[in-house]
Amino acid sequence: MTLDTNLTTLLSHLTKTEHGFKHIISAGDDLIKDENLNHFEIAQELIKHESYQGRMLGTYLFGALCAENISALKILKTQVSKDENWRVQEMLAKAFDYYAKQIGYKSALPEIENWLSDENPNVVRAVIEGLRIWTSRPCFKENPEIAIQLISQHNQNESEYVRKSVGNALRDISRKFPDLVKRKTAEWNLEDKRIAFTSKLILKK
Repeated sequence: MTLDTNLTTLLSHLTKTEHGFKHIISAGDDLIKDENLNHFEIAQELIKHESYQGRMLGTYLFGALCAENISALKILKTQVSKDENWRVQEMLAKAFDYYAKQIGYKSALPEIENWLSDENPNVVRAVIEGLRIWTSRPCFKENPEIAIQLISQHNQNESEYVRKSVGNALRDISRKFPDLVKRKTAEWNLEDKRIAFTSKLILKK
């Protein structure tokens, strides 16, 4: 399919705003409400759009569709994660959290673990960043140890991009559960430069 006139007009409007996510999310929510649209096909077209705003909108739509359409989740993981624009990757994180919230974070655990085991750092970061603050989410609020364990496994990830997310996410958790985070990080080998980098971020004020 090709983008119709109304959607082209919407994209023209969205591309006038360079920063932020609220306008993209608002536009996505409006599209989802329209039951006459084929949201999956529209999202497929949008993630190929020349503007990052268009690709962000497509990413958000896929996030809204994931709970009932496994193909949407697969496209986020295998295609959107390869987009070179950082704003699209930020929306990927929001899209994954949208999916996890829809099906319930406990039910999403297998997919959370699956994404965290991926070789693409953008896939890993989408989970770590998307679920922040982890312990404000159902399931992890009651089981902070699980969140800490899942995040900590990437404390020495090759990607600094991922390690920054790990350090920031654990710092979030340490504000409510300082002893649990300290207990976990006490196991870390700080002679490893990557781990030391992550540790410093957790301690950052």
